[in-house]
Amino acid sequence: MDINIYNIIKGPVISDKAFLLNKKFNKLILKVHPKANKQQIKYTLEKLFNVKVKKVNTLRRKGKTRKVKRITVQGVLSKRVFVTLVEGYTLNLFDQTGSNFAKNVAKVPKKVQKLGDNSD
Repeated sequence: MDINIYNIIKGPVISDKAFLLNKKFNKLILKVHPKANKQQIKYTLEKLFNVKVKKVNTLRRKGKTRKVKRITVQGVLSKRVFVTLVEGYTLNLFDQTGSNFAKNVAKVPKKVQKLGDNSD
């Protein structure tokens, strides 16, 4: 399979650590194609999102080996990248639904009546 810029990036890693790194240090953690190299990832981010990339660190995770009945099965290889953006550029993939989402959630009243309590 030939890799192009549209199938290199699979999506963001959604975790607390990824969210904090994005907010504090302007870093992104992304899932990418296992055969993509650092130069391809940098080029893809710069073309698709119009940002400047300072540094790309890769992390390969080998799949776990486990036994199913008598057969040994190897899990799927995954690759993640930690991308540092140049100062002044931001790419926030976590606030796509709206930054006021938490404020718009229905609030629980301070005084909640218990069931069966008729002390009105």
